Amino acid sequence: MPQNVPSFDDLFEAAQRSAVHLEMRDQYAVGDEVDDYNTWLRTGQRDADPDSEYWAPWVDMISRAVTRGVVVRRARIVSEPVTDYIRYEHAATAVNVAAGEQVRWLPRPRAADLMLPGADLWIFDGTQVLFNHFTGNGEWADPDMELRTEPGIVKQCANAFEAVWARAIPHDQYKIH
Repeated sequence: MPQNVPSFDDLFEAAQRSAVHLEMRDQYAVGDEVDDYNTWLRTGQRDADPDSEYWAPWVDMISRAVTRGVVVRRARIVSEPVTDYIRYEHAATAVNVAAGEQVRWLPRPRAADLMLPGADLWIFDGTQVLFNHFTGNGEWADPDMELRTEPGIVKQCANAFEAVWARAIPHDQYKIH
């Protein structure tokens, strides 16, 4: 990311009203999850301790945001039957929820007629879109993030997120298929 673009943490910490995340991939292979994911594949056990070394930084950041009035929402579009990776995500989503995130799941067929962005993204305060770029196998691409602030792009992405959110199933009601 160019030096003049704030880091993800800086963007998140600066959010005052909202931070929404749209995830559309069925598989991610990002480095900070590798050990936990491989353990889960071997044992079926997922780190779901909000105070663990793995989760604490995220839980702290979300909790601080929610405390200052930021509404944090995450929507995941998933294929069914779900991949092992989505099962892995689902197994610890209770940590996201306990930290203050609202999480919903949308089966891919229910998203077929929606006009969606070409990449996962975060939208901060309805004014900035941070696109997350991945390779075909789910690793971070180069560049891995792209910040856009053009009102038309932000509006299109916000409309797409809201359309997904309206159809998606709250985490506590979504059953893995």
